[in-house]
Amino acid sequence: MVRASNFVLGLLNIMSLLLGLAAIASSVYFRVHGGTVCQKALQNPLLIMGVFLFVVSLLGFVGSCCRVNIVLKLYLVAMFLLIVGLVGFTAFMFVVTNTGAGKAVSGFGFKEHRLGDYSNWLRNHFVNDKNWDEIRSCLIEAQVCRSLDHNVDEKLEDFVKKNLSPIQSGCCKPPISCGFGYNNGTSWTVPESVPAVEDSDCNAWSNNQQTLCYNCNSCKAGVLANIKKQWRMLAIVNIVIILILIVIYSTGCCVRRNNREDEMCGRYKAGYV
Repeated sequence: MVRASNFVLGLLNIMSLLLGLAAIASSVYFRVHGGTVCQKALQNPLLIMGVFLFVVSLLGFVGSCCRVNIVLKLYLVAMFLLIVGLVGFTAFMFVVTNTGAGKAVSGFGFKEHRLGDYSNWLRNHFVNDKNWDEIRSCLIEAQVCRSLDHNVDEKLEDFVKKNLSPIQSGCCKPPISCGFGYNNGTSWTVPESVPAVEDSDCNAWSNNQQTLCYNCNSCKAGVLANIKKQWRMLAIVNIVIILILIVIYSTGCCVRRNNREDEMCGRYKAGYV
């Protein structure tokens, strides 16, 4: 007779198997359809996690429904490694995204971001010289500044109230500290005198719509702010997955114990036949 724990474990593994398939499908979708830079950064982790979760869930389903203890033992070992790996990866995500926050600009509705406020790991792996050309091309192709360019008659008092995204704030306009004159969201007048602040972004700014502030450190910081937000959301999802996996692992331990008891009981009865 199939015990309740075997049925529950089989059902849970069907759910996690579907979750693994969803992760694989998401990774394939991002790879085929391009996706944003942040989505591309998640392609390989999603694929690896999805394949591993699918294989492990399949082992658990076979071990619980077919009551094969050796398969169930492999399943429990794999589940333990998966839980430990996810805990470590989630902790790492919180550590590397712990620093970095936008600075409110007095009188403005948006924040500005500094590259130096973010962790060395994020800077070295996402916005270094090797990767930035590709990211910049992606931002230009995605036309992240297009919505700011349309309102040519918009006044400064209306612009300052806008809730710009980190990427729009860093890539589509020069830093407010540069003191440039406002024309519209993506067109600013450079003063004849040198800005009072020493900021390389002031010299990197151009009214050319293909340039703007895409070469600015503030633009890189905006991209990191966006990555930080997405990674924090993924970390929360990982916590939920870890809790679910712990429940499944505990149920698997009960199933393995039940299978051993049933096996011993079967041998005992066979001795009297």
